[in-house]
Amino acid sequence: MAEPEKDKSLDKKLTRREMLAAGARGAAVFGLGGIAGVIGRTAKADVTVWQIDPRKCTQCGNCATYCVLQPSAVKCVHAFRMCGYCQICFGFFDPRTHEYNTGAENQLCPTGAIQRSHVEGPYYQYTIGPQIRGDPSKYDESLCIGCGKCVKGCTTFGNGSLFLQVRQDRCVHCNQCSIAPACPAEAFVRVPAGEPYLLKDKLKDKEGQR
Repeated sequence: MAEPEKDKSLDKKLTRREMLAAGARGAAVFGLGGIAGVIGRTAKADVTVWQIDPRKCTQCGNCATYCVLQPSAVKCVHAFRMCGYCQICFGFFDPRTHEYNTGAENQLCPTGAIQRSHVEGPYYQYTIGPQIRGDPSKYDESLCIGCGKCVKGCTTFGNGSLFLQVRQDRCVHCNQCSIAPACPAEAFVRVPAGEPYLLKDKLKDKEGQR
């Protein structure tokens, strides 16, 4: 079926930053949404899975060490709509660094899982892993161990757009999650399998509507 003709005037109004940001947001939502869709189609209405409530999470680091999987099934997720696209992002840079370049010694992430790319002007985009070649909807998150250091930095100094989620395509769905009882903030909760993610920008929207 032929696609509807695009309004070219709209493209001219979008900056390169906005287009890349929209693409990244779409990829992230598509990736998580696709997983949720598969789970939703196969799950019964009363089936629940473990998830992290980002409003309660204190980035204690237990997600990285208590999961039965290594690396942990918990990964960092980026709510691009909340991001300020800062040139100096303390989810990426160690606040104690003296030079703001991409050298490993200056990065907060112990595994180098966060990728920093220039968009335009003073704006930079941060993704969890590089984009998988040939599939713009996915990023290679294999280096992320769920330690939460980037989340703590972003929450302390930035907009809090980085947060942790149990990735359901990696989780082995233990009846009693080994991380949950070790979570000091009781941030691990059971959610419907058909909607297995608590995405921070959506939670923020819901709070604003109250």
